[in-house]
Amino acid sequence: MVDTTRTPGAELERLVDIMRRLRSESGCPWDREQDLRSLRPYLLEEAFEVLEEMDRVGYGGTPWRTFCEELGDLLFQIVFHAQLATELGEFTMADVSRSISDKLTRRHPHVFGDLRGVDGASQVLANWAKLKAEERKQKTGREGSVLDGVPVAAPALMRAERLTEKASRIGFDWPDLAGVRGKLAEELDELDEAIASGDRDAIEHELGDVLFSLANLARFIKAPAEDALRMAIRRFTTRFQHIESQLRAEGVPFGEATLEHMERHWQDAKVKEKSLP
Repeated sequence: MVDTTRTPGAELERLVDIMRRLRSESGCPWDREQDLRSLRPYLLEEAFEVLEEMDRVGYGGTPWRTFCEELGDLLFQIVFHAQLATELGEFTMADVSRSISDKLTRRHPHVFGDLRGVDGASQVLANWAKLKAEERKQKTGREGSVLDGVPVAAPALMRAERLTEKASRIGFDWPDLAGVRGKLAEELDELDEAIASGDRDAIEHELGDVLFSLANLARFIKAPAEDALRMAIRRFTTRFQHIESQLRAEGVPFGEATLEHMERHWQDAKVKEKSLP
């Protein structure tokens, strides 16, 4: 049951006050010791935990309440950083909220402004790219690149997909799925040639092109490569742990089971997956 008795603003104010007290002289020694550098791993950890809960909820696993709690942990990191900035006189949590609110209203003139006649999400994204270029020009004196804004430290598959998405906003894209799929086939052929040559640098080069083409295909079919791979890893882990469990039950030491023996348990795990709701 959703509680509507408290407003988001009131609860955010409460959280900001808690953070302020934790950082005060009478607050928590651990919180008082933190700075931007020490908090970096916690921000990453909380973001990944949110992503993990999104996967579980999205595939019918844990309840939404757990997801809510993880979002709260991530929000706390943002409030923590805002408090550090407040103490240095740089900005406040109100500035953070105002900044994103201003940006969203500015970049959605078809909702909050006078722009009319927007036809579909593709046109929205094209307008978004133009507005971002104008913003960059106002801030730096130059428009920069359409590809700006994708963090270099982001996972490579996700970065590849986001870069091709940004390029597509100004029309640099395949006209249809057949072209994307054909490019992947072409890159696979080139990878086979590199493998046959035994040239390590060529193999790495062509494998990179294959992975990039896969990420582009994933974007085109709206199945994010990073998400798909993460779920494949999850399935592999579950199935392999099933193999380990069965081998233990049979008294077969690890390393002594044949490939055929382990494959039977692997297939059994796949059958059990399909029977789950």
